[in-house]
Amino acid sequence: MEDKRINLALQGGGAHGAFTWGVLDRLLDEPWLQVAAVSGASAGALNGAALKAGLSAHSGRAGREAARRNLDALWSGVGEMSDNRVIRWMQSLMPMPRGMQRWTQMVSPAAWLDNLTRIFSPYDYGPFYVNPLGKLLRGLPYPDFARDGGPVLFVAATNVRTGRVRVFTGSHATPDAVMASACLPTLFQAVELTDPLTGLTEAYWDGGYSSNPALFPLYGARFPRDVMIVALNPLMRDVLPRTPVEIADRVNEISFNSSLMGQLRAVNFVKRLFEQGRVDDATMKNVLVHLIDDDALMTDLTARTKLMPGPGMLASMKSAGQAAADRFLTDHADKLNVADSFDLSQFFPPTPFD
Repeated sequence: MEDKRINLALQGGGAHGAFTWGVLDRLLDEPWLQVAAVSGASAGALNGAALKAGLSAHSGRAGREAARRNLDALWSGVGEMSDNRVIRWMQSLMPMPRGMQRWTQMVSPAAWLDNLTRIFSPYDYGPFYVNPLGKLLRGLPYPDFARDGGPVLFVAATNVRTGRVRVFTGSHATPDAVMASACLPTLFQAVELTDPLTGLTEAYWDGGYSSNPALFPLYGARFPRDVMIVALNPLMRDVLPRTPVEIADRVNEISFNSSLMGQLRAVNFVKRLFEQGRVDDATMKNVLVHLIDDDALMTDLTARTKLMPGPGMLASMKSAGQAAADRFLTDHADKLNVADSFDLSQFFPPTPFD
């Protein structure tokens, strides 16, 4: 296979980000596949930063192995933060009827944690508060996310004051910026960062609220046309949510997909302009869109499993990501740098307003 360059856009989704770990692990097997840039939000930023730091530490195969070591260390550390043993043990005893499954959802540690976040704030810890991601990120085998070389890293976080996305890159893509991108405000205190250019200190929350992930940094002329999106939140659900948990989960998915869908709608609009001959490569970039996902897997999970990253679940998610990436490479590797492998028109058919 001839060398091909792509950009990666990594979605956030808490512990479900272990799926992206598997995707990246599989892609690292292919020496012909070069990552020019990676944009991530939340768990996508964690994965992207670990990948970037490893690939920039060494060249060639050594860099790919360094990236793999970083990703393994990242998710090993995440797995040690929580292990939902009780519910996994209960579900292993016997198949559960729907009513019992709903009961376990209500009394699970994840539900208990969710309820606590409605009563207590992370600011209630006072001087005892510690964000565990700080120690984890700085303890990676290769913790320098701002190192020269390797893919360009873009980390999206949400400015609490303005509600707008802030993208950190270059020397600004620090462990603190990655922590900001993964800062769920019900679990972590806002990460405050000072802009060295303006001197202003701003507070940041999870990047998934404003851009999950940010695609626009990948449109630069120095980057290839191909944007490979690794999606964690199901884009489609065919079954109508009926239980309180199902309804809340679908609301969560729609909310965290809204920014991505808006960006993809804009990409699709530009594609139609190219088809109509109204623009050309000199004025706009005709982005090639690719998608790696596993909606069948993700629709079987809930928003609560994003918060309870047991090692067993993380290992299963990694395996699913490896399999999904392998399917993509088998079916679509020949389309990279040539054509779209994901048809945006299925989501954005022509309307009377076009």
